Amino acid sequence: MNTKGHCYPKSIILQAVYFKLRSALSYRDVEEIMKMRGVHVDHATIQRWVFKFTPLLESEMKKRKGKVGTSWRLDETYIKVKGIWCYLYRTVDKLGNTVDFLLTRRRQRMSAQSFPNNCIRRVINIDKSGSNTAAIKVYNKRSFSKIKIRQCKYGNNIVEQDHRFIKWRIQNGLGFKSFESARRTLSGIEVVHMLRKNQMVKPGKFMFKSFCKLAC
Repeated sequence: MNTKGHCYPKSIILQAVYFKLRSALSYRDVEEIMKMRGVHVDHATIQRWVFKFTPLLESEMKKRKGKVGTSWRLDETYIKVKGIWCYLYRTVDKLGNTVDFLLTRRRQRMSAQSFPNNCIRRVINIDKSGSNTAAIKVYNKRSFSKIKIRQCKYGNNIVEQDHRFIKWRIQNGLGFKSFESARRTLSGIEVVHMLRKNQMVKPGKFMFKSFCKLAC
């Protein structure tokens, strides 16, 4: 993570970004916490840091993430962006480990289809969504795969419970003003969530240490 040209050292930037992604705090809350620690930085600057550096952290996490199981749960939740509901597709394995996620502007077959292409392996549990079912069937046909679709009534409880962590992280904000900002912020929240679930190979002694290792 290259912080050359910034007025603040890398350690300060990482600390502010971590506070935002780890806790249900607004940018102004993070500004206040940093001020209490003797660092005077505007909330808009912290927002720019999150926007700039979370894609890098996400990329590193994908390289260092441990293996997940082959039985997965796919479900979507709703995120409001500029007053419009968007769809956040998320997949976890049977142990609750995060597999992948995708934010889309609308619920349609191709959006759901683009997600499984990077994820599905053998068995996937979904709800009664016609778009998700159709997407997996198209994937099987195009890839000559035999992904087993399971629609167990309570099978998606794990991923539905996992949604709550993500929704809780953004509840105190004023809402996302752009789709790209929402996508980047949510990817950072997902990274921290994976660290919390100990999905990083060779993590640090503490969560923040693991977070900093991603930026090395």
